[in-house]
Amino acid sequence: MSSTAVIVVIVVVVIALLALAAFAWSMNGRRRSRRLKERFGPEYDRHLSETNDPAETERVLAEREKRHRGLSLRTLDDRERETFERRWTAVQAEFVDDPDHAVDRADALVDELMSARGYPVDDFEQRAADVSVEHPVVVQRYREARRIAQANREHRADTEELRGAVTSYRELVQALLGGDRHHDGQHDGRHGGDPAGPDDTRRKETSA
Repeated sequence: MSSTAVIVVIVVVVIALLALAAFAWSMNGRRRSRRLKERFGPEYDRHLSETNDPAETERVLAEREKRHRGLSLRTLDDRERETFERRWTAVQAEFVDDPDHAVDRADALVDELMSARGYPVDDFEQRAADVSVEHPVVVQRYREARRIAQANREHRADTEELRGAVTSYRELVQALLGGDRHHDGQHDGRHGGDPAGPDDTRRKETSA
């Protein structure tokens, strides 16, 4: 075989290898995109709508996953879980008489619960980003609940908004109390409804 033919063969092989590498890279990118979309769901869509840049969105969400793996999260023991459940029940009961204060207490309780689980709580946006890795659906409602809580402190929220905020806080409380055993895919809306709960409402009506 002439030297020219050898060079041609080498060039063809190199081109073929480059094409295979490009195909593999493309497939890996598609799998990564699909995995992030499936994991983050509405959180992926929210960030994409803000950036209009799929690559940047995926970079940010991949960084969230990496950061989340480095957090020292812990599952609450039975006593801690029961204490938070009891305190949350008190928040829901308080909503009947004082929805303004109940929303403030719900917001504070969520902060305490997240801290107990090991989430850094100094910055709200970072906190929401950390929670979104395991609870991408609930975190959307958490952001809305926090917005309403802040509006309420400025007397700009009505009772129905406060009711919705407490319901959203409750979903996050339930997710966090479940530790690593429950993710958004297992929260199917069974816990919606009146923040005070039907039993608490009946007790209020009875005592009136």
